[in-house]
Amino acid sequence: MRTPVLTFITFCVALVAPGIAHAAVDGTGVLGIGIGAGVAIGLAALGCGIGQGIATGGATQGIARNPGAAASIQTPMIIGLALIESISLYGFVVAFLLQGKI
Repeated sequence: MRTPVLTFITFCVALVAPGIAHAAVDGTGVLGIGIGAGVAIGLAALGCGIGQGIATGGATQGIARNPGAAASIQTPMIIGLALIESISLYGFVVAFLLQGKI
């Protein structure tokens, strides 16, 4: 059921995208830039939230199975979470850059 819905959404976006792109060239595509900024920050936050949840869950399971390895698991997990968070910040920067074009 998920595949037909995603296919339909992709098809609808593909139909609308050229109109938004041409409107941006004419100077009337402010709406498309605003939508792009919102989608950029939304997808970045969604992906990072899922990634951080998976990373934290894996580290918690590893520590629960072997409490003695907590120190060796915690440090790489914190570094990984910082790198995941940097991806979210890149999405934030892209959203601000797009908002600056409005």
